Amino acid sequence: MTPSSHRIQTPLCLSLGLLISVFFIAGPVWAKPKDQDRWNKKYEVDVFLFGKEPVPFLKKNAGLLPKGKTLDIAMGEGRNGVFLATQGFDVTGWDISTVGLQKAHRLAQEHNVSIETQVVDLEKAELPKNTYDVILMMYYMQRDLFPQIRDALKPGGMAVIETYNVDYLKYRDFRREWTLDTNELLDVFKDFKIIRYQAYDDGEEAYSSIIAQKPAE
Repeated sequence: MTPSSHRIQTPLCLSLGLLISVFFIAGPVWAKPKDQDRWNKKYEVDVFLFGKEPVPFLKKNAGLLPKGKTLDIAMGEGRNGVFLATQGFDVTGWDISTVGLQKAHRLAQEHNVSIETQVVDLEKAELPKNTYDVILMMYYMQRDLFPQIRDALKPGGMAVIETYNVDYLKYRDFRREWTLDTNELLDVFKDFKIIRYQAYDDGEEAYSSIIAQKPAE
């Protein structure tokens, strides 16, 4: 990944378990070997590095989202996309890591739901326009995807984004370009309907979250 893109690492989950599943990857494989190898090595452990539970903002507000075709960008081990699959969403996940997506399928099997996945180099990805009812991008920062997300949503579709903001730099040694500016998400989606927004700072971490709805035609 270049400095313009970054997957944010959240705290290590300590839940253990041996899971058995069938691993299915659909679609084209676009991946930088160096980035793919690095993330595969991170995910080659029995634990789910980012846990099995979705981020609280998504879990709390999932009922507001239009059920339908859903894209989980930088799906990783699948905690967010699989959660939406359990709620009846038709989920496809994109990620550079084959191992991460394998674990996402294991998690889906654990919850008796199915998902589709594609191994994708997100720095080269082209999202199809007017295709998705919901697009997730959680703790992955790549600013040039913001306009693509806007275009890839169907009219009435919703973007759900959460990642660290600039206030996080008060608490961690972290690259400035990997954090959101103050109110940046509000600016990105200024012509969308803002369904939910938060700028969270508890004195230990700080992040921004948004659910923004594309205007109907």
